[in-house]
Amino acid sequence: MDEHKVTRAGYVAVIGRPNVGKSTLVNTLLDQKIAAVSSKPQTTRRRQLGILTLPEAQVIFVDTPGLHIPQHKLGDFMNQNATDALLDADIILWLLDASVPFTDEDKLIAEKLKSIKKLPAVWMALTKCDLVTADTIMERKRQALELFSAKDILELSVENKQALDSLLTLIIDNLPEGDFYFDPDTITDAYERDIAGELIRESVLMFVKDEVPHCVAVKVDAYEERPDDKAYIEATLFVERESQKGILIGKGGEMIKKIGTRSRQEIESMSGRKVFLNLKVQVNKNWRNSADALSLLGYESNKE
Repeated sequence: MDEHKVTRAGYVAVIGRPNVGKSTLVNTLLDQKIAAVSSKPQTTRRRQLGILTLPEAQVIFVDTPGLHIPQHKLGDFMNQNATDALLDADIILWLLDASVPFTDEDKLIAEKLKSIKKLPAVWMALTKCDLVTADTIMERKRQALELFSAKDILELSVENKQALDSLLTLIIDNLPEGDFYFDPDTITDAYERDIAGELIRESVLMFVKDEVPHCVAVKVDAYEERPDDKAYIEATLFVERESQKGILIGKGGEMIKKIGTRSRQEIESMSGRKVFLNLKVQVNKNWRNSADALSLLGYESNKE
C-alpha cells in the first residue's frame, strides 16, 4: 500500500430488532454470503465480521444478533453480544423495517443507545422501502426521529439494491483515517467450520415451522479437509425435546435428508469444494437456559 495515500478503516455495527435484514444487507454489500439468512426472527445468534476492502477504505461490518426482549439465557447472550458491538464501533447503523409499524423492541434499542455515554455516530436506515408508499416512508421517518435523534435517515431496499451505493459512500466518508485492520483478501473473521454450522441451522429455519427451529443448535463435530479438495463434515443438531427430534428427522428420515441436502449445497457454494455431510440429532433438555450447554455450543459471553 502506498504510504502517502490516505485510507480509511473502521467498524460499523449493524443493529436492529430481529428479522429486520441485517445479515441480508451485509451479505449484499460484500457480494458474498457469510451469514445465515431466513425469514424467521433471531437467525443471527452471535456477532460476525463482514470485511469489505476497497482501494480507499476497509469497512468492517459487525453483523449482530437482533436486540430483543429475552426469554432465556441464550437471549441474554445474544443481547449482550449485540450491545458489546455498540461499544467498539466507529459508526452505528440502525436498521428499521419500514414495511411494519415500529415495535417495543425498536423502542428498546432506542433506550439502549440513549444509555451509552460515549456513543459513536448513529445513522438510521429504513429497510424494505420498496414495499411501502412514499407517504408511509415519510411517516416512518417522523416516527424514527421520535425514537432517537440520529444524524440522518436513509431509505433502503436491499432486494432492489436501492441506495446501497449512497449508504456505502456515506459510511466511508465518516470512517476515521488509518491503516487497514485486516489483509485485503479477508472477508470475515469466522472460520469455514463456523459458517458451515450456521448454514446448517439456516436450512433448519427454512424447512421446519413454528417454535421448533428456535430450539435447534448446531455443533460441528468434525470438519476435515481431504487431499482431493473435498471436505468431510459431521454435525449434531441439538433440540430440547424428543418430539422436536422426531420433527427434525421426519418420517423415514425425510426431513433430515432435506436439511442435509440443502446444507451441503450451501456449504459447497461457500467453500468452493465438494462436501460430504453427516448430520445427527440429539436431545439436550432446556439447553437455551443451561449455562453448561450454552458453553458447549459456543454461546459464551466475554463479560463477567
